[in-house]
Amino acid sequence: MSDITTLFVTRLYRSAISTDQTSIDAGELEATCYSIANDDEAGQNWCEENDFPGYTSYASLDDLPWRFPIFKDLVDALDQHVAKFAADLQFDLGDRELKLNSLWINILPEGGIHTSHIHPHSVISGTTYVSMPEGAPAIKFEDPRSAMMMAAPPRTVDARPEQRLFHYEQPSVGDVLLWESWLRHEVPMNMTEEDRISVSFNYGWA
Repeated sequence: MSDITTLFVTRLYRSAISTDQTSIDAGELEATCYSIANDDEAGQNWCEENDFPGYTSYASLDDLPWRFPIFKDLVDALDQHVAKFAADLQFDLGDRELKLNSLWINILPEGGIHTSHIHPHSVISGTTYVSMPEGAPAIKFEDPRSAMMMAAPPRTVDARPEQRLFHYEQPSVGDVLLWESWLRHEVPMNMTEEDRISVSFNYGWA
């Protein structure tokens, strides 16, 4: 008699960003993102100097919730989602808590891409989706075991989801995704003519 047990699991949280306590208007959030991008000269310069396609506020603005009420509401909603995800992960936080430590806008035009990366110095990371044109790319997650597989054969085309080396999650406008910050991920190139807009964030253990 054989017994095969799944030992370790990588969790991915997905939900509508609006909660019973906090409602987020997608149209208002999109308009605010464009307004910020148009006015943020420091961010525009950083993107140009670093050959970043489109716009990100990552290196220029660190106080969006203080500046704009819609972002304050967004953080209120994110706090609720992160608390639920932390409970699912069964974190023992002691007398400390998970707190937002960064929040930034991403606007990827046609040809825009976010290459594979992780989010150091954070516990939970995520993204909420503001504009997803039809045909815009999904977010791609990499199996964290990949670097240790060495001579492992490739997986079959119909491999079970938990056995695949990559997972593509296709979000919709108004969705939020959460994952542990060590999970490597990327956004393949936007091949549509419209902008793919998202707001990403990190939570640390304060």
